[in-house]
Amino acid sequence: MTKLHPALRARRVAVVTGAANGIGLAAARRFASLGMRLCIADINRDALAQAARTLAPLLAEGAADLHVVEADVARREDVARLADEAFSTFDDVALLMNNAAIGQGAGPWERSDQWRRLLDVNFYGVLYGLEAFVPRMLAHGRPAAVVNVGSKQGITTPPGNAAYNASKAAVKVLTEQLAHELRQTAGDRVTAHLLIPGFTFTGMTSGGAEQKPAGAWTPDQVIDVLIEGTGAGDFYLLCPDNEVTRPLDERRIQWAADDIIKNRPALSRWHPKFAAEFQAYVSDLPAQKRS
Repeated sequence: MTKLHPALRARRVAVVTGAANGIGLAAARRFASLGMRLCIADINRDALAQAARTLAPLLAEGAADLHVVEADVARREDVARLADEAFSTFDDVALLMNNAAIGQGAGPWERSDQWRRLLDVNFYGVLYGLEAFVPRMLAHGRPAAVVNVGSKQGITTPPGNAAYNASKAAVKVLTEQLAHELRQTAGDRVTAHLLIPGFTFTGMTSGGAEQKPAGAWTPDQVIDVLIEGTGAGDFYLLCPDNEVTRPLDERRIQWAADDIIKNRPALSRWHPKFAAEFQAYVSDLPAQKRS
């Protein structure tokens, strides 16, 4: 049996943003299966109502164990209201999962309005969550956890979506700093974790397709990693997928770090002069997507 984080206990409370579908909804279902109570938030009213109808029958006391908040995490006042309602309804938050995100792209010298919206949701939405919840979670004195959802694109920063990559890189750094501060403040009582999904079939990544691509994981598989990793005390919850194994992820991450150490061009993995060298670097791994 998988060891559970001490915060993931029956009758404790999980707060999940972006909970109306995808990884957020899968997380909420799993927390419900553990006997937890739920406070879920999303900007999409109709999808949130549907999620509530899905989740209520899974909870020990049905709708009484569920609180639903329509909120835009890019608005500080909405996140503050989410925290107020979670604590006033349940007087407890054991797990905060900052999951809400958008993915529409923008390049390095274009669409500053889209940059702003991406950062407002993907980064400031997380920061507002920490501001609103963490002091109260610390004051509560019980085991708790914060899971921020990052992305591999915030680590290896592939070309093509500079704004999204930058937002998720910021979440990575913020969560690392959070983990350090919590160690100084609360020891192991309140912990921080960075969930790093791979290719996952969600509303944000589907492009309107109804059928999951063979290479993608399901959101439930990502939550398997979350449950196992938080129980083991891991900070980096790195998810493979059906195209990319963990060994290949590790090589890509190491290659990206070595760009600095070896003074290679930025994003050398995609540089024509280094393409053959990178392929040789991963050539001993089983055949898979290696680009």
